Order: sequence, then C-alpha cells, then structure tokens
Amino acid sequence: MKNNADVIIIGAGIHGASLAFHLTQRGAKTIVLERRFLAAGATGRSSGLVRMHYDLEPESRLAWASYQYFLNWKEIVGGDCGFTRTGFLQLVRTEYEDHLKANITMHQRIGIPSLLVSSEDVRRLAPSFRTDDFRFAAYEPESGYADPNSTTASFMQIARERGVQLIQECQATDILTSDGKIGGVETNKGTFSAPIVVNAAGPWAAEVGRMAGLDLPIDTWRHDTMFVRRPTELGPSHPTVIDDINAMYFRPETGGLTLVGLEDENPIGESPDGDTDHAKPGFVERAVDRICLRIPSMERASLHSVHGGYDGITPDQRAILGHAGPEGFYLVCGFSGTGFKIGPAVGTCMSELILDGKATTVDISPFSLDRFAEGKPLKGEHGYDSIWR
Repeated sequence: MKNNADVIIIGAGIHGASLAFHLTQRGAKTIVLERRFLAAGATGRSSGLVRMHYDLEPESRLAWASYQYFLNWKEIVGGDCGFTRTGFLQLVRTEYEDHLKANITMHQRIGIPSLLVSSEDVRRLAPSFRTDDFRFAAYEPESGYADPNSTTASFMQIARERGVQLIQECQATDILTSDGKIGGVETNKGTFSAPIVVNAAGPWAAEVGRMAGLDLPIDTWRHDTMFVRRPTELGPSHPTVIDDINAMYFRPETGGLTLVGLEDENPIGESPDGDTDHAKPGFVERAVDRICLRIPSMERASLHSVHGGYDGITPDQRAILGHAGPEGFYLVCGFSGTGFKIGPAVGTCMSELILDGKATTVDISPFSLDRFAEGKPLKGEHGYDSIWR
C-alpha cells in the first residue's frame, strides 16, 4: 500500500467517489479513506431522488449538470446508476404559488424541462392522488430516482481502475499540517501524505474539520425512511413527489414498493453513529398518515421495512464547498439531505477548483464557508418553507 498521493479524500460516499472519479480523469493520484465501507453513511441511506427543482439557482444548475450523468451513465461513467424515469412533481401550498411559478421560470432559463401544471393535470398523471388542496404544481417529466449505492460503486470502480486507492475501515484521527499547509492524514492504519486533503465526511464532517482547526457550522440531521407495499390497483409506478403541503416526499421503488420520508420532526444534533437499523418511535404512524393524505388508497398498503440515516446540516441548509483553513484543505460537506442528486456535478466542480483554481462547469463560489462569517447565508429568492423543520 502506497501512502503518498496528490489528493486525499476523507469519506467514500457519493461525493468522495465522484471527486475521486473526476480527479483521476485528470490524472491526479488520489487516496480515499473511509471509516467503514463504501456508501456506509448518508449516501447509503439516501432516498435517491433525481430532480432539478430548487429555489436557489446554483443548486438547480448543479442538479441539471448532474442529470446529464444520470441520463447517460454508461457512456459518461460506466456501469449502472439505476436511474429510473418517473416524472417529478413539486407540490406547494397555495400561498407559495407565485414562488413556484418564479422558480419554474428560473429552471426554464437554465434549460431544465420544467413545466407549470394544474391540479387537473396532476390528476391525469396520477389518478390515485388527492389533488384538491393545491391549484398548481411543478412537473419535470424527465426526472425520477437512481440507486445511491450503485451510483457510488460505479464512480469508485472506474476511479480504482485508474489507480485510486480506496482504504476502508480506515478512520482519520488527525489532519497533519506544517507552516499552515496540509501535509496529510493520520489514521488508525498509519500516516498518509498529500498536499491536498478533502473533507467529504458527511455527518462526521464537523469532527474532521476540527482536526484541521476549523469550527464548521455543521450539525447532524437524522432522517427515517419507510417502504410500503402498494395496493395492486395503484399500478406499477407513480411520479416521484416532494409534497410540501404534507411535509413529505415519496417515490416508487422496484417490487411494487413506495418509499416515504418526512420533512418534519427530524432530530438534529444526535451522534452520527446512532442506530440506523430502526426508525424513531412514532415515525411509521406519522408516515402512514401522511402518505394516505395524498394517496387515500394507500390505506390498503402494508409495511415492508424502515430504516434511519444521518447527514450533515448547515444553518442555511445548503452545502459547503471550497477551500477553508490550512492551505490545501477543501470542504465538500453539509449537504443537508439533498446532496445525492448533485453529486456528479459537485465532483466535476471540485476537481476543477482543486486542479485549476476555479470551478467552471458551475460557479460554486456561493457555497463558500465564508458566507457564514460574513452573515450571508444562502437563501432562494423565491423560497418555500425550510427543507427540514
């Protein structure tokens, strides 16, 4: 095992794997250190939505650039990401209709196939949905979901074929610096040397940041997910949906299942090493009530399984991307539950920043850590409620 590289990435989730793929595409010698195993943290518990609807333009641009990967995965990356086109609906309360329309206009300016549809249109798209509590929705006919584990594995497989070292069960214990410059990483498996270290540690990002002398404004956020067996009369699929009216999101899954997650009462500040094999007490009951509000016939569904997960969350619920702290230290963290769908483009942009000094695919400078010290948190011009409340 060689312990020297051009770049060391801490974390082998979607962002660590995507960055490794893009760095090796440019010829950079890269080591990825993972405390457990590939996609063991937030990525492995991601719901895998692939959609472009954001109220912040840089995020929509990252999602749109990433969508080109999901759509053309075999040609761009290789392997399989499990992308499934279902169409995507964004539902909002009537008081946010103008915001919805403004965001769709922004998406269309970028080039995203996003449409304003009526509740009657939604009824035709999804006859099982209740549609009497909204008048309009945003519809992305080309969106859907992908498999986070397959996506991450594909990125990492190609990266390893290009020479990346993936070292699993390897926990970082210290970031090595000298004269304000990065020197490497101390781990339970020895010392690894590189002039560049990237913190892609997900819910453990604040801990890794402290090793480099940074007090990152990142906490942990827990999310539970339920899978239910759909009644046969609902058919083989349905659109992927973010339902802000009921603080919920859901999508179909293979095998006649539907995944359901909630956007409220998600604990913040727990240990990222907490139990993720079970949901919190009361979650299933709340999730069942919510999905039945939108799809009344789900009352005849049956529970398949539940699990939990943790991610890092920032005060403005947006990612932190870029250089911070010692020379050679970079941050790719704080995605606040929405990082999977932008993973391909974030890897592209971060590789450009690290190797060229500037990201050109999408301008990621708004996501700099400095925004918090400057009192300039990111906020959509036409925002909805907080993502997680």
